[in-house]
Amino acid sequence: MKRTVYSILFINVFFLYSLIHNAVGESTIFRSPVALAASNESGILYAAESGVNQIALIKLDDYSLCASIPLPAEPTGLALSPNGEFLYITCAASGGSVCILDTKKQRIVEAIPAGYGACSPVVSPDGQWLYVCNQFNNDVSIIDLQEKKEISRFPVIREPVSAVLTRDGQRLFVANHLPFGPSNADFIAAKVSVIDAAERKTIAEIALPNGSTSLRSLCLSPDGRYIFLTHILARFQMPTTQLDRGWMNTNALTIIDVEKTSILNTVLLDDIDLGAANPWGAACSADGAFLCIAHAGTHELSVIDAPALLQKLQAMPSRREDAPKTEYPAASKTAADVPNDLSFIAPFRRRIAIEALGPRELIAVGSKAITANYFSGDLSMIDIRPDGKKPTQNISLGPQPPITPARQGEINFHDASLCFQHWQSCSSCHPGGRSDGLNWDLLNDGVGNPKNTKSMLLTFETPPVMSEGVRTDAKAAVRSGIRHIQFSERPEADAAAIDEYLQAMKPLPSPYLVNGNLNEPAQRGEKIFFREDVGCAVCHNGPYFTNLQAYAVGTKGEFDKRSAFDTPALIELWRTAPYLHDGAAANLRDVFTAYNRNDQHGRTSRLTEREFSDLIEYLLSL
Repeated sequence: MKRTVYSILFINVFFLYSLIHNAVGESTIFRSPVALAASNESGILYAAESGVNQIALIKLDDYSLCASIPLPAEPTGLALSPNGEFLYITCAASGGSVCILDTKKQRIVEAIPAGYGACSPVVSPDGQWLYVCNQFNNDVSIIDLQEKKEISRFPVIREPVSAVLTRDGQRLFVANHLPFGPSNADFIAAKVSVIDAAERKTIAEIALPNGSTSLRSLCLSPDGRYIFLTHILARFQMPTTQLDRGWMNTNALTIIDVEKTSILNTVLLDDIDLGAANPWGAACSADGAFLCIAHAGTHELSVIDAPALLQKLQAMPSRREDAPKTEYPAASKTAADVPNDLSFIAPFRRRIAIEALGPRELIAVGSKAITANYFSGDLSMIDIRPDGKKPTQNISLGPQPPITPARQGEINFHDASLCFQHWQSCSSCHPGGRSDGLNWDLLNDGVGNPKNTKSMLLTFETPPVMSEGVRTDAKAAVRSGIRHIQFSERPEADAAAIDEYLQAMKPLPSPYLVNGNLNEPAQRGEKIFFREDVGCAVCHNGPYFTNLQAYAVGTKGEFDKRSAFDTPALIELWRTAPYLHDGAAANLRDVFTAYNRNDQHGRTSRLTEREFSDLIEYLLSL
């Protein structure tokens, strides 16, 4: 009874909010499709539209829009029940939820609480269980679809954003968006968590190649033997002196052998002189003949001959002496060469330009791939057959308001076509405007002293910019980044628009808050933070918890040429690990123990264990 009452209240209150939200300020609300699902039985394509917070229903026979259904919050993912009767929609508010759409009645009939940043719903083959990635809780919800309630959660590594279930429903593979751990290590890479669905526990963690970050989408091959994963493969070990041949960021596809729970190999999706930036969605054709990948940064689709690629990878020798002779001397000789070979994918892949902006998620329907184009607010239908003659068809989801300066800046920030040879966009190192969790040796302060990627949030409010304050303000940093990181000369209007986007960015509430308020440990930690004998607030004060000054606090590393570093803002500290200018501290406890010599970085050595934990709880709540 309580669950039913909660669901009714949840639906009614938030539907009212959604309708009001969509009715006012319409000129600044953009259609931004983020997820797709298709039912061959009903002939309906479902598109989740962020911004306007609704589900669009489109007929598959003529791609005409037939209905729009409002949602209580921003949608992030879609999954159809095995019988097609229900569509499960994740909504990513701080109080995340799963809305259940009755596909026959075409209305929301239930709302089930989930976690913060709920996304990537996956239904078990028997239709009994729903698994939901809670990106900002760092865990996965298990929802009983018969009882219509969450029954448990299991933790994963960091920011789960995509999941797939094996065909037998026994193992769940979860992509963790970012690496976890100190970023001054020699090996830094995000991982895939493997969950035993019955035992509800992690049974393996698959480490991707060194430099793997910004994991996006997992896709299971139709025969269930392989999982395809899109991500960035960063070459963070190199000083950023050039972009040629993927010197900084390359764009990758990792193939996981399901039975062995191990990586078959990682293949680069770029060409030798043309990047394929920000690979996002992945989908296989039903017959397994093609693997399609949407490139959000270069606005195109890769269509890959999946059987031929797999056959080539399986045949790669592990020893160089077993490799056959090749006419091209730079070609991969062994399996270990493949992740560095920009020519390997060429025989198996076609690149198809899409006349739209920001294709992210996609699905394969028959001989077609359909992409959700985040920034142009429409869908694209592409014929993926090798002899396909039909041109790309754009599917309208409705009118878009005029582009605002901030929206144009957001487009520019994610657009790799502004970059030399299209290798990367601003978001390649700053996903969501935040950090990729890596150290980069940028040239703004000399060579040989790498620094951790900083979040772009509040950069305009907290000058100077960079860990050593070498840029006077964010405006200067934006223009320097275009020139020296993207190696491009762009009109001033492009940079000015990015300025607008960065200034419009808002912090997300911390997952440590309870109904928007500090919990009891955090309340105690707040008092400790402002105690004079602890001294945190001496430097970290004001609305953003920084006095905008640089200090030497004993954190100089072996590669640093200076000892004083900018006092960072503490807003959104919960999502910006690792910490310190060189990312040496994996967590806040390390900041105050391993990297607080002689209490130079706050007088914390005399705190009790409870006081210490309370202080960290407060900081993670900001």
